[in-house]
Amino acid sequence: MPRVTRTSPPDARARTVFRRLRAEYPDARCSLTFASPWELLVATILSAQCTDDRVNMVTPGLFRRFPSPEAFAGATQAEVEEAIRSTGFFRNKARSLIGAARAILHDHGGEVPRTMDELKRVPGAGRKTANVVLGNAYGIAEGIAVDTHASRLSLRLGLTDTPDPVRAERELMALLPRRMWTDWTHLLIAHGRAVCTSRKAYCDRCVIADLCPSAARTPRGSARPARAPAG
Repeated sequence: MPRVTRTSPPDARARTVFRRLRAEYPDARCSLTFASPWELLVATILSAQCTDDRVNMVTPGLFRRFPSPEAFAGATQAEVEEAIRSTGFFRNKARSLIGAARAILHDHGGEVPRTMDELKRVPGAGRKTANVVLGNAYGIAEGIAVDTHASRLSLRLGLTDTPDPVRAERELMALLPRRMWTDWTHLLIAHGRAVCTSRKAYCDRCVIADLCPSAARTPRGSARPARAPAG
């Protein structure tokens, strides 16, 4: 089998990147804490423009106060805003959470739906949120959740040519087999936090540097400007 390098076809490089990062970060998984599909949906809505660590600090108290979709659906806007204020954009997020709870109860019998089309119609749940919930709560790979880390690293690796998450998702789905879709995001998040950060890329200790066109243009051990916003 020919050796895969930074000049190899994108699909071969993408699969090799996946295998190496899986070996490097064997425990990479969704970093949001949840005990049910509903809790993951709530946490993912809260994670917009907010770190997962902050969300994980907020959700234990939030779920004690509002332990079910019924509790969220019966809450006032002000009550939910108060509970999630530190996650930012709390007014819009509170509106989404109450709307999501009511939609889950009225349209889905209290169960978070298991299809992309149904989830995308839930208030506050776009395609990325649906991918997170389907992949991590139900083990259903319908697409790839392209967050800021996945976007930045996929651009640097030359596997996508756009910062638009919808277009980037389509490009990545064409390169990777379905079984890799959900974990691709987890692995790139882990690598983006540990090595290929938005402020500095540590190419001298990167396990995929030989597959990365951006690393080829960078003096060993030096920093590169980010190509996508930090997550």
